[in-house]
Amino acid sequence: MFPHQTTLIILRTSSSQPPPNFPILRRHFCLWSMKKDPDLESALSRNRRWIINNQIKNIILRYPNNQIPIETLQKKFKTLDLQGKALNWISKYPSCFELHQRRIRLTKRMINLVHQEQTVRDSLDPVFAQRLAKLLMLSVNNTLNVLKINEIKNSLGFPDDYLIRIVPRYPDLFRIVNESGRRSSMAIELIHWNPSFAVSEVEASALRSGVDPNFKCCLPSSWVKSLEKFREFESVPYVSPYSDPTVLVEGSKEMEKRNVGLVHELLSLTLWKKVSIMKLGHFKREFFLPDKLNVLLLKHPGIFYVSNKYRIYTVLLREGYVGSQLVDKDPLVVVKEKFGEIMQEGLHEYNQRRRLVNIEKKRNKGDPLSRVDEDEMKGRRRRRRSSEVSDEDDDDDVVGGGNGNKLGGLLDPEERKRFYKVLFEDDGS
Repeated sequence: MFPHQTTLIILRTSSSQPPPNFPILRRHFCLWSMKKDPDLESALSRNRRWIINNQIKNIILRYPNNQIPIETLQKKFKTLDLQGKALNWISKYPSCFELHQRRIRLTKRMINLVHQEQTVRDSLDPVFAQRLAKLLMLSVNNTLNVLKINEIKNSLGFPDDYLIRIVPRYPDLFRIVNESGRRSSMAIELIHWNPSFAVSEVEASALRSGVDPNFKCCLPSSWVKSLEKFREFESVPYVSPYSDPTVLVEGSKEMEKRNVGLVHELLSLTLWKKVSIMKLGHFKREFFLPDKLNVLLLKHPGIFYVSNKYRIYTVLLREGYVGSQLVDKDPLVVVKEKFGEIMQEGLHEYNQRRRLVNIEKKRNKGDPLSRVDEDEMKGRRRRRRSSEVSDEDDDDDVVGGGNGNKLGGLLDPEERKRFYKVLFEDDGS
């Protein structure tokens, strides 16, 4: 029995052949031969529309009276990597955005949600301070460039004004340094090392369970032959990411242990337990990480999940999820998920209207209706008769305590399948 034994979870999955002309990955266990994890891919897909609409929300809030001309938003669509007309996109989310005199503004429900998010964010200032301190403690000289922190500030949940709101509020922890006087060289320095902060998530979990620190690994059944390699890796004592890496020998097992622990800790600090590999690579010098960071991540698929969803390489902490659901949700995540629920309601409403319009066009042309179309029309007539009989029935389809936004057939399993297919697989046109 090894002193630091890995916790192993065996999943059943199938494997496929690795891509051709991929010699580097073949040298490292042919990691791309693993079948993609559908649950984790789904979790990454679910965030795409949320991210875009959250950016649109933030753009609207920056304009006078929280309204933006539709023409101005159209020009900003390129920065959001979107094609097509802005008005078409906005019309898909009537629960989030509304058009008023050629200007886009937030709905009342969205404004209320913005206020909720701000209230939660205000209450988390001490958490942000600790998170920033731990981030600086992971760096070699306890100092990080502000521009680099800005690249991952959203992943960490930091407010946009953290530099003038959080840093000055904790003068015993931080100070701004700028030796050259250029804006690009501005940095935040940690001036007080708090030992209670220098406890990694792996160590904290071990303390709660009364065991030695270890990594939780989730491996597919096809990797059973490689368990020996993981046990060999775990036989090396855990090295805290907050320890001094300069005393370790480069390329040693201890250094690899420390590097894996550092990426694990950084992902643990993020809201969604994931980060872009490109952004992570910008911190290689400050965090004393290897140049071939992708090799390190791919070498440990039981700890990290690497995806190239939407051509953006992202590393995700496997133990942070059960299926496609985040395990420990930050208070900010809870509020942000409400935004996602409002998005889904609006998108469902939009798709229902579009489907009914298409059915009417078929009927007017005399085209035969499919069974799905006929069921849709029957369901529409039933809902209409039910609405005429009793107003109380309307409350059964209302989400959020009777606010008047109806879900229609969203609770029907088949309708839910069609809805999520449109939500997550639609090309956004």
